[in-house]
Amino acid sequence: MSRMWNPALETMDRGALRELQVDRFREQVRHVYEHSPFYREKLDAAGIDPDDIRTYADVREVPTTKKGELREAQGSGPFPYGDLLAVGPAEVTEYHQTSGTTGEPVRQADSWGDWEWWSDCWASVLWAQGIRPDDRVFFPFSYNVFVAFWAAHYACERIGAEVVPGGNLSSAQRVRKMREVDVTAFASTPTYALRLAEVAREEGFEPSDFAVERIVCAGEPGASVPGTKARIEEAWDAAVYDHAGATEAGAWGFSCDGESVGLHLNEAQFLIEVLDEDGEPVDPGETGEIVITPLNRTAQPYIRFELRDEIGLRDGRDVCDCGRTFRFAEGGVLGRLDDLTKVNGVLLAPTAIEDVVRSYGGVSDEYEVIIDGHDEKGDLDVVTVVTEENPGTGVPAAEASEELRKRLKQTTSITCRVDVVPYESLDRPELKADRLDDRREDHV
Repeated sequence: MSRMWNPALETMDRGALRELQVDRFREQVRHVYEHSPFYREKLDAAGIDPDDIRTYADVREVPTTKKGELREAQGSGPFPYGDLLAVGPAEVTEYHQTSGTTGEPVRQADSWGDWEWWSDCWASVLWAQGIRPDDRVFFPFSYNVFVAFWAAHYACERIGAEVVPGGNLSSAQRVRKMREVDVTAFASTPTYALRLAEVAREEGFEPSDFAVERIVCAGEPGASVPGTKARIEEAWDAAVYDHAGATEAGAWGFSCDGESVGLHLNEAQFLIEVLDEDGEPVDPGETGEIVITPLNRTAQPYIRFELRDEIGLRDGRDVCDCGRTFRFAEGGVLGRLDDLTKVNGVLLAPTAIEDVVRSYGGVSDEYEVIIDGHDEKGDLDVVTVVTEENPGTGVPAAEASEELRKRLKQTTSITCRVDVVPYESLDRPELKADRLDDRREDHV
């Protein structure tokens, strides 16, 4: 049985893949020019004729799309999608929306063909991570209007795997159901995978004794953060895989059952550019922002959407023993550009702190980071990391605090204050965790 959902696409020659991407990009631009009022105005203003797009260099002449533009466009034209809709209203079969964590939610329309595309993208993800027809996959969420686990649910059905929905259950009921029916895999955020392990122990079970063999993580970078990945795998005695996607983009990145830690870019379904601050493509070994175009989406497409995720590239060849020719994001999503911040002149990535905390067994899984504007002298930012004692190790709080302070300094080049508080002092998030609290007056 193949390790790939679509071997022809996932092992395609890089030159042929680039030609395919440019052809599909041109067709997408032609589609939005003819059917999307928002994009027609945008392309006319830039002097772009879809038929002139013939090379990858031509792609980069097309203007990028910012999230603020989407919010403005959905307020113009017919409700609820405004000038973003590129098909007739009767063709829309799926409604979802963004989380709204960085502003007003963007409402997302998908046609039935789009939804088939979504599930195919997710099937590529799940197949690469070992999900097969004989698996029983648990989804411990009420999906609501957010897209991710809906698409993963239908991808499991497409593969032929059995789906166990766990939406309207408490965390305790979820772990009991997982144990009762011997689920072999589940999908969650990294935060909630750790929380479910904690709840299992509270219920008198050892999570490593469950039948779970694979955990598919999404929504946060943690599954490609070595310290977090190791904690989840140790807790459940299961393999942990990463996935990256977005409501506007789709399921664009995934880890596999190969040796590398990070994300394959799903370049058969997306044209993914990784650009520096000047909008120039970065080379392997460099980091940049993702600008992404889904290549097979029609109802509400996006052309060169600024995703605001930061990744570092490795070349696609010979970087993973799985055999895929897609480019590879070393260490997955390094963070959102909105979260990367300078502290005393040093760029701080929250994932760096996460890796240090989660790699040290003397503290619990939970932590938060607080950045205050000035120290006692009034001239330096102060970073405080608050975490909890780990009752399973018995490491004294003072010892854990000093050890973490040293490790954080070595890794981030920032001197942090570390407060180790009693176990269960911090909140337990049950989906995504917002662990960074920047209290500086000039922070936006």
